[in-house]
Amino acid sequence: MKRSLSIQINVLLVIAVLGIASAFAADSHVARYDVIPPDAYAVVAEVRAKPGKEDELRAITLPLVEKVRAEPNNLMYFLQEDRETPGHFVFYEIFATQADFEAHNATPHVQAWFARLPELADGGVKATRMEILGNRVEPSP
Repeated sequence: MKRSLSIQINVLLVIAVLGIASAFAADSHVARYDVIPPDAYAVVAEVRAKPGKEDELRAITLPLVEKVRAEPNNLMYFLQEDRETPGHFVFYEIFATQADFEAHNATPHVQAWFARLPELADGGVKATRMEILGNRVEPSP
């Protein structure tokens, strides 16, 4: 009886792992570093909430994730929050080109977000424009 139960549990675990693996394989939002162009435009940006405004800033920032990921030529977009300092948000963004990043900043949803920052953020957005290194491995000679 115990052996039968153990086999059933193992079968269920295998099915679960295969299901998760196939979901990742089918999900186009899983990072594929090999398809990011070497000249893609990356930005790391951060913003900090004013004291007592953490929840409000989070509430207006979270909807950006879905909207930005749906933008043409957005290759990757992550919103992160500092675990030790709630209200300190860091964005990791990759666009196909600098022009695509500039177009992103001009979208209505991003402009509406920028318009709310004076009341919610301690200072503006600090953006660092990055060059991606090492995302392609050149074949050995």
